[in-house]
Amino acid sequence: MLTVNAYAAPAANEPLIPTTLQRRDVGVNDVLIDIKYAGICHSDIHTVQGDWGDQHYPLTPGHEIVGYVSEVGSEVTNHQVGDQVGVGCLVNSCRDCENCRKGEEQFCTGGNVGTYGAVDRDGSITQGGYSTAVVVDADFVLRIPEALDFAAAAPLLCAGITTYSPLRHWNVGPGSRVAVVGMGGLGHVGVQIAHALGAEVTVLSQTLSKQEDGKRFGADHYYATSDPETFTQLAGSFDFILNTVSAEIELDAYLSLLALDGTMTNVGAPPVPLSLNVFALIGARRSFAGSLIGGIRETQEMLDFCAEHGVEAATELIGAEQINEAYERVQSSKVRYRAVIDTSTLD
Repeated sequence: MLTVNAYAAPAANEPLIPTTLQRRDVGVNDVLIDIKYAGICHSDIHTVQGDWGDQHYPLTPGHEIVGYVSEVGSEVTNHQVGDQVGVGCLVNSCRDCENCRKGEEQFCTGGNVGTYGAVDRDGSITQGGYSTAVVVDADFVLRIPEALDFAAAAPLLCAGITTYSPLRHWNVGPGSRVAVVGMGGLGHVGVQIAHALGAEVTVLSQTLSKQEDGKRFGADHYYATSDPETFTQLAGSFDFILNTVSAEIELDAYLSLLALDGTMTNVGAPPVPLSLNVFALIGARRSFAGSLIGGIRETQEMLDFCAEHGVEAATELIGAEQINEAYERVQSSKVRYRAVIDTSTLD
């Protein structure tokens, strides 16, 4: 067993504190990764606060992990010592169900294993990337292209795949009229990916305060949803809407912005139920859908796509002692746009 330094939440709604973790010995198909950077995702905050259900504490979050391979198991052939790699939201799945065989491990019918707070196949509780090292099954370790800035690549392992997967699934490309709701940690990456896919991209944000950033990330248009005229002006305008916010919104108003056969997909996960009037759908054969990250194969595809098109998260690099402050800033939308922990500060 390897002892590593980490930060963990001792209980719900308590500040994260320094601690140590025990990582398992490297098995025949495992990879030991010395973690260099770990992104802070809004999901981390929801999870450690218990917003999405009871948790096992103490809990070390973090599913946006990049680092270097320092040891591989005897049967590992796809990674070697010194490789630049990453780990996203998944570290295991059943491998046998239909969804896993299709490369959709996020929808594993036997229950996928999340990078932290999940029960692994050996019965242990997984602990995440706010730490100095992690042992992961080689099948769930991703190659980080050299063309990507290493720190900026970390958030792509959640924010990147969370936005890339629905944009690809609903065939966004040249000629598509796409709206991205929210210009935060997810939205600013979604704008870049939609632009790189060739779509005409509109940002729908509460205010115009981030308009210049939106244009820099590739948005063609930018509207404030706090202005009621926005919904009148843009009625029936979009083929696809990507909702990235994790807050309650008026779904009927946003659905009215879809054209005939348009789809609105939620990737933000608010802790309260959302409701809609079915007539907002049937009046123009619209669809309302959801999407959950992506499988390992698609996540690697996303990383390669981002490297090819220069898509990276805008990051603020922080030390471990700033994690709790960063949580507060994420919740108040003051981080532009992803906080990333330099894990060398955990030593």
